[in-house]
Amino acid sequence: MSDFNPTPETRGDATDEVRAPDRIDLAPATEASPEAPPAAEGSGCHGGKDRMLEAAKAAGKSDILEQYAKDYPVDPNAGPHDQPQSMCPAFGSLRVGLRMRRTATVLSGSACCVYGLTFTSHFYGARRTVGYVPFNSETLVTGKLFEDIKEAVEDLADPEKYDAIVVTNLCVPTASGVPLRLLKKQINGVRIIGIDVPGFGVPTHAEAKDILAGAMLKYAREEAEQGPVAAPRERTDKPTVTLLGEMFPADPVVIGQMLEPLGLAAGPVVPTREWRELYSALDGSVVAAIHPFYTAAIREFEAAGRPIIGSAPVGADGTAAWLEAIGETMGLPREKVDGVKNAMIGAIKGALAGSQIKGRITVSGYEGSELLVARLLIESGAEVPYVGSACPRTKWSDPDREWLEARGCRVNYRASLEQDIAAIEEFRPDLAIGTTPVVQHAKTKAIPSLYFTNLISARPLMGPAGAGSLATVINGALGNKERFDTMRDFFEGVGTEHAAGVWEDTPVDRPKFRKKYAALNEAARKASEAIGT
Repeated sequence: MSDFNPTPETRGDATDEVRAPDRIDLAPATEASPEAPPAAEGSGCHGGKDRMLEAAKAAGKSDILEQYAKDYPVDPNAGPHDQPQSMCPAFGSLRVGLRMRRTATVLSGSACCVYGLTFTSHFYGARRTVGYVPFNSETLVTGKLFEDIKEAVEDLADPEKYDAIVVTNLCVPTASGVPLRLLKKQINGVRIIGIDVPGFGVPTHAEAKDILAGAMLKYAREEAEQGPVAAPRERTDKPTVTLLGEMFPADPVVIGQMLEPLGLAAGPVVPTREWRELYSALDGSVVAAIHPFYTAAIREFEAAGRPIIGSAPVGADGTAAWLEAIGETMGLPREKVDGVKNAMIGAIKGALAGSQIKGRITVSGYEGSELLVARLLIESGAEVPYVGSACPRTKWSDPDREWLEARGCRVNYRASLEQDIAAIEEFRPDLAIGTTPVVQHAKTKAIPSLYFTNLISARPLMGPAGAGSLATVINGALGNKERFDTMRDFFEGVGTEHAAGVWEDTPVDRPKFRKKYAALNEAARKASEAIGT
């Protein structure tokens, strides 16, 4: 639950009080206060992406939004159905903060957004409180919201409880220019990290994880440059490989086992689970971009002088190439690298031989590991004609893309729901792996399907342990085809879409009628926004 303590103005008590709206008024003010940040017409919650962007730039957020556009590019000419359809991106950065020890998280945004983010976070197992600084139109445009955030952070900054406090602006505070950069960098020894994560400037929640990880790495790097910092809980005298990107808990252990014969050790996984791990991550000898879209984090590692390698030790070919890259970057003896490669490749091929997968599979998701999963499926014997990822293409994913394309797989970055569904229609797979709506579509076609996040990401992928990890769940799903056919035949004739259900007469589709009332509803919605309701 959030820390929101309702007042008569915000909770709508049974009095003469009228609930103050927690969004920007859409009607332009006739005379703006000198202290007020500019709130462009249409910059409310539902003003639309373009209008929100214009408002944010007018409010002094141009530099941040321009950096986001470089770090997380999308096609500027893309329509609403030509880009990734992600949940609120702030969920990504929120989860990163909630998973860290001794880290407090505070949100500033519309109440409905904070409720949804809080609910979803706790649904996924968060056990920490989500702080919330509420606002209304008056506190937003007069600058009082910033003062409220400042006061909340000062009250929360207890060094006995916290190493850091993360304050996140959602869409409306970002669009109105609430200046988190003016917060103190440290209060009572507690670090203050302020980030803007607007839905209109950050394409996916996966990339929002990078925003917070990059901000924390930057802060930690600057601390380390100024003098001694806290030592890690566990220390090793071996050079370490920092692992970039969230992964199954067993994967860092497996990677560490592969690195040990090379005289190396696995370092922290970024995003980290504790502030002091950031120093260890920056101290690594090399950074492995397991998830290749962490652009801001990579920028901080490069500023610290750390080399970056792409891809991951997935499957026989991927593991061989990854170990080769590690050896070359670290200047290790050829005999030592070849010995470890041969041992690992033999173990992986043995595991793959005993865990074969036969069938055509399409893969789509928004985690950033879709290409790695596709590689493992192909080496397990599956045919994978299509991989769609909501994340952008970066040079760190090129080795995986080139390997997949050489085996006839179409790789689609910034994939939209419509493109993922079109791939299912085109290839008619035996199994579809994807997001919830992709899985739903496949099942309506009697195609077995698996949700990527819960059923695929929740398994090891690296090295010998990952080689056979997918076969059980994949083959189990492939074996459900007959059950799907039985269900489809049982419900045959009940109708779909406009004719769904059981009718005495056959329903008649009236597309012109639907189009007319859709236009009327859209006009009514725009009219309501124009008066700030």
